[in-house]
Amino acid sequence: MNYQSDLTLLQEHKLNSVMGIDEAGRGALAGPVVIAAVILDYTDPIPGLDDSKRLSARKRDILYDSIIQNAVACKIVEVNASIIDEMNIRQATLVGFSMAYWSLEDKAEKALVDGRDLPEDIPGWAVIKGDQIHACIAAASILAKVHRDRLMEALDDLYPEYGFDAHKGYGTQRHYEALCCFGACKEHRRSFRLYPD
Repeated sequence: MNYQSDLTLLQEHKLNSVMGIDEAGRGALAGPVVIAAVILDYTDPIPGLDDSKRLSARKRDILYDSIIQNAVACKIVEVNASIIDEMNIRQATLVGFSMAYWSLEDKAEKALVDGRDLPEDIPGWAVIKGDQIHACIAAASILAKVHRDRLMEALDDLYPEYGFDAHKGYGTQRHYEALCCFGACKEHRRSFRLYPD
């Protein structure tokens, strides 16, 4: 991915900086939804940025370190399962977007948020498939994905019966079978359908 879409937007809107925001884990049955915000240094591009879903785990890990080291600023926010159950996944994700943005608001004038939803308190734009269009959103998608994967791998040590290290909390056959055998743990989202019909 080149940086041209970001640079064009900055030029067209006469901006000095823009923040990319994306999430990981929105559709999972367990674990937090993780939101990342990234402000890139456009004078020092990071080669290989792309939508995290189109990268291997090894490549994501390498890029994660590069983003952390070379970005102007970045922030990672976790919204846990109990909050997701309290307010629903969409609202919990929007809250996470806002938390990430305002933690870095003094460093970016506008935000580019992946998807259809832009919180009312964030100045910027929602961009469908933004992680395939804008380098700053792609960088955020990588941070969110790698951070969440590592969280789920750590949870596997606490709850090995569910296989979190393999499916990262998503609704695979193995995960549903484990839920039927062991029931839900505190990391599961009780507002989601945890058991097949």
